[in-house]
Amino acid sequence: MDYTEPQFFRVMQYAARADRDVVDMVSGNPDWDPPEGLRDGLRDYAEASADDYQYPPSVGLTPLRDEIAARRGVDRNRVLITNGAGEANHLAMTGGLHHFDGNEILLTDPVYPYYAGRANFIGADISFVPVDEHNRLAPADVRAAASEETAVIVVNSPNNPTGAVYDAEAMAEFAAIAEEYDALLLSDEVYDHFDYAGRFSSALRADSDHVVATNSFSKTMAITGFRVGYVIFPPEDGPTGTLLERARTQHMLTNVTGSRPAQYAVLRALKTTSPDYYAACRRRLERRVDDFCAALAAAGAEYNRPDGGFYVMARFPDFPGSFENVYELIDEAGVAGMPGEAFGESRSDWIRFALVTSRVDEAAQRLANYFG
Repeated sequence: MDYTEPQFFRVMQYAARADRDVVDMVSGNPDWDPPEGLRDGLRDYAEASADDYQYPPSVGLTPLRDEIAARRGVDRNRVLITNGAGEANHLAMTGGLHHFDGNEILLTDPVYPYYAGRANFIGADISFVPVDEHNRLAPADVRAAASEETAVIVVNSPNNPTGAVYDAEAMAEFAAIAEEYDALLLSDEVYDHFDYAGRFSSALRADSDHVVATNSFSKTMAITGFRVGYVIFPPEDGPTGTLLERARTQHMLTNVTGSRPAQYAVLRALKTTSPDYYAACRRRLERRVDDFCAALAAAGAEYNRPDGGFYVMARFPDFPGSFENVYELIDEAGVAGMPGEAFGESRSDWIRFALVTSRVDEAAQRLANYFG
């Protein structure tokens, strides 16, 4: 697969040009409301003084970093607010390549295409480690693939696109492999609030100087347009402390800083939102997973039931997950999914569907009619 150009827009643009109604199951934009505290924060900010409309600290608003640090059990100085998880992952990848001796980034197959695209963009050598039959990345396979050329190992839990969730034991093993080969474990934890199995464990629990964790509020608070993410680096006074120093500089030279009102509103939401909000979001997604998987079974499809996140991968008889077949589904069934071949070789026969639409049942019926 060619990862030099973003793959999602190929499908989204094709669907936008279709001459019929199409249910979008490509993008990961949540279709529910953000926390009310976030709206309150925006309303209050509109009346702020002129000083509050100027540059915030480049590393992010101090109270927001304090709140994140308290929730993650780390020192505030390790927290850098970024332009979404995308920038956070970029800073971690480039930092790992710069700090460690190797030039290789290990990625999962299937892979979130932006990881591969970013690795290609920064000139890294890329190796893929296929998941097992249960859609999980086996630590033993990662260890077998790692070498002195490895600089960064990327793990995403809950995973996009497979829905795999890794527990504390698995994350500790991934961190140990990074230490063994003097590499960086980059743990993207953006879907951490969407753990249906109760298995999720942050890589930060490994307490390793070879671990960087990234996250954002885009999915958790249904605010993909706000672009408020963060990255937690190892302590600055440790053996890999230059990772943080370099990331701060790179962030400032690239962005200067982030959006002050967006960070202010996120902070308000963090302080005022009940756990009930997040629980309701999980229940909504679990119901959609149940309904969609039942419809896939009725249509004769093979599917994976995700342990986390909000994506389902399905394989239909004699219908590989190519771009051509996805375009056919758009034209003939009115459903837009993401071709499995965009995520790598191991699931190239599959199609990924995002369940962040209120039209999940309608899409399922359309697929059942088409394949029935």
